[in-house]
Amino acid sequence: MKTQMKFLAAAVALVAAGSSFAQTAGTKMVRIGATQLTPQVTSGDLTGVGANNKTDVGFDTQPSGGLTYMFTDNVALDLPVAAPFTHNLSGAGALAGVGKVGEVSVLPATLFVQYRLLEANAKIRPYVGLGLTYARFFNETGSGALTAMLNPGGPPTSFKVDSKFALTPQIGVTFNDGGKWFVDISYSQTKLSTVTTMSTGNTQDIALDPKSVSFAIGFRF
Repeated sequence: MKTQMKFLAAAVALVAAGSSFAQTAGTKMVRIGATQLTPQVTSGDLTGVGANNKTDVGFDTQPSGGLTYMFTDNVALDLPVAAPFTHNLSGAGALAGVGKVGEVSVLPATLFVQYRLLEANAKIRPYVGLGLTYARFFNETGSGALTAMLNPGGPPTSFKVDSKFALTPQIGVTFNDGGKWFVDISYSQTKLSTVTTMSTGNTQDIALDPKSVSFAIGFRF
């Protein structure tokens, strides 16, 4: 009987802890993990060098995390954070044999409004979100292959990628342990298009539409 009473007391304490640290209004959550950013590229032609001269953009994975504040039991404001992503640029289409033409870093700053489903103390809480993203591009670096193609015999060819605002729909799920800790998995895709301008005057329109997959472990208080 004493053993049963101890077990019951422990169960009550666990439920109480779960209620105390549920995703209720006023809850703050921090997390740390990793994010992979994979552009889904639709490239326009590089002007001035003929038809079907495209560019492809590689993926990158970086440490990431975020901060979440629950305004109500269901509505949250979420701010992801991550180290800058660096992407290799390579020739595609008629330029497929050129290889690497450069690289660029990007810091996508996004603020999400999320709606979290189910009850605040549910062990599994799916959510949907919509964010406004500002994609800041920097450290653009052209390769020798790019110079050989656009400015042979001249100074190295540089380029600039326009930074842009874009919308980012999101889906995700949080797995709660009944206490302070949780695991968060999310997926989003930013509808992002931009323009690259070469130092030689050539330009290229490109839709990046990057997909983002994040995994994190978090703590709420």
